[in-house]
Amino acid sequence: MTRLTAVLADITTLDVDAIVNAANSELAVGGGVCGAIHRAAGPALAEACRQVAPCPTGEARITEGYGLKAKYVIHAVGPRWMGGRRGEAELLASAYRSAVQLAKEQGLATIAFPAISTGIYGYPPEEAAGVAVHAVRSATMEPSSLQEVFFACFDERMLDLYVRNGVTG
Repeated sequence: MTRLTAVLADITTLDVDAIVNAANSELAVGGGVCGAIHRAAGPALAEACRQVAPCPTGEARITEGYGLKAKYVIHAVGPRWMGGRRGEAELLASAYRSAVQLAKEQGLATIAFPAISTGIYGYPPEEAAGVAVHAVRSATMEPSSLQEVFFACFDERMLDLYVRNGVTG
């Protein structure tokens, strides 16, 4: 069974098989987590992203990790928050499930997620954490290579939200 673990960490420093980028649909360099990942990986990541773009909301693409400890970056596109009545929860869950599926297809053992869509896309963190945990749990029910999924939290508040949703802290 795949372990789910919440950690207080800078996702760019984690020694895992893949880290997930909270990407935009063009897979262009952005701010927040996306910008930090691109800075840490180096300019080759932007070129690799151009090769696999675009990526619709709710889907994911994979590239090498370049200058990161992680061998891969999985670029998952979450939704912009529009009040919660435009399918945002399903799109967010789909982004998490798509990223997990790519990790499984690559035979990866460990993956780390940021809190997708909770930055400039405005998704309420309380709701996003619940969607993320449920989606990852459902996507990891079947036996696979995936041994551990990390939720990389940027602050104690986010860590607490994952712990309240049943993730080991």
